[in-house]
Amino acid sequence: MEQQKPVSNFGRKETSIITAWWESLAATPGDRACLRRCRTPAQVCFEPAFHRLVTALGPVGAMHPDRIAVIAGVLSHVRTNNPPTKFATLMGSVKEKTKKARVSGLRFRRLIQCSDREDLYLPLIRMVVMVGESANVADLAESIYWWNERTKKDWAFAYYSVAPNDEV
Repeated sequence: MEQQKPVSNFGRKETSIITAWWESLAATPGDRACLRRCRTPAQVCFEPAFHRLVTALGPVGAMHPDRIAVIAGVLSHVRTNNPPTKFATLMGSVKEKTKKARVSGLRFRRLIQCSDREDLYLPLIRMVVMVGESANVADLAESIYWWNERTKKDWAFAYYSVAPNDEV
């Protein structure tokens, strides 16, 4: 049976707040730099920028701070919002010069084997860097928040729909 996303806990309001918060990092490069130096979600929790995000999300409902910490830390590495493209599709897309996927099939499979967000944190940051610090901010935030078997399956379909044959 497929795990469904609860309707009440993360949606458009939350993603728009997270996107606005991410955009505000451009005006506060010191906050972005502090978040980028964090090596764990726990370290993210000590940063004022993280607490501004949690405070902004407060009125829309109860959020999981551990999940938001991963989102804040990973999104601090994103420089360009790429709304039309899902992050998994971007990882599987072909690099111009090499004709290979931006993220190798092996690295992608290791990523989707991560069972919790703590294990997901550093590999996802590496993936953001590998795709040129570009991501669909809303899609990436929602995927991190709902990291589960359904999300992994959705990412696999998106990645392999564009990955070159040698990556499969």
